[in-house]
Amino acid sequence: MIIKNKKMFNLACIVFLFLLLQSCSRSTNSQVLELTVDGASNESITMLTPESLSEQINETYTPQATLDKSTPTPDLRISPDNWQDWPIVPEVTNNSIAIFTRGKQKDVDPKSFSKIGDCQNIKEAFLGIYDLEGRYFLREDEKDWQETIDNFMGFFNKDGMAIEQGLNVAAALSPMHADQDVCKPSESPLQCELREANPSFAFISFERWWQKETPPDVYEKYLRIIILATIDHGTVPILVTKADNVEGNHQINLIITKLAYEFDIPLYNWWRAAQLLPHRGLDPDRNDGFHISNEAWDTRSYYALKTLNTLWKGLKNQ
Repeated sequence: MIIKNKKMFNLACIVFLFLLLQSCSRSTNSQVLELTVDGASNESITMLTPESLSEQINETYTPQATLDKSTPTPDLRISPDNWQDWPIVPEVTNNSIAIFTRGKQKDVDPKSFSKIGDCQNIKEAFLGIYDLEGRYFLREDEKDWQETIDNFMGFFNKDGMAIEQGLNVAAALSPMHADQDVCKPSESPLQCELREANPSFAFISFERWWQKETPPDVYEKYLRIIILATIDHGTVPILVTKADNVEGNHQINLIITKLAYEFDIPLYNWWRAAQLLPHRGLDPDRNDGFHISNEAWDTRSYYALKTLNTLWKGLKNQ
């Protein structure tokens, strides 16, 4: 877009700041935004807002990964319909072995992992303490976890290219949300993160959803694409349930679990762990039914580390 005069330039700056300041507490408009610069001259700027990129995602982003259905984990697993009974910390699955093995062949970084999701996954709230000396304590029966911490050092207290306030499953696939200083042209936050971090594991956690822009069926559609792209890279996806139920009937957690079951990949059942906390992990001060408490940050990070420790040690010698 070429700015022809000062008035148009000023308005363009305002629009840019408007988009920049969007956060977890606000959804993005799914319509095309058209602003009139000068009523007399009828000049206007037409801008495509983030959620209107759905068609672009469908047309340009087609992961090539396929599932290895020859050796699925035997179906002694709990049904996804009973997802609330799934364990907090997952075990190694047969497909995660296959993905990890392909990752070695593709030279993924064995000392790297990624966090992909919204503001509840930023380093201050999720796992960052394990890069900070004196901020965490391991019990005697957890001392061996230090090996995992040492192996992935530098990636705990880091926000990668696919962490953003308000980032949802569609936005993670949208080049409009990518860091233009780091990412390649037309590269989505997900693609950028996979290229930059080249991780062996990726926690995938999108707690926030938008009723109008990403209803459950749309959430499932885009989460499926994210999983496929991650597998295609040779990265083991670790899906994470959420503590809240803003959508009602726990529809999103059911979708997350169904996809973990379908793809035979690990699922960290954070919802189950949160039930043991005051207010079930939700922040009583913000009281918005979505954000989790500071105490929950530590608990969520603790079980995530336990998950990473279990999976890495179960896979590294495969």
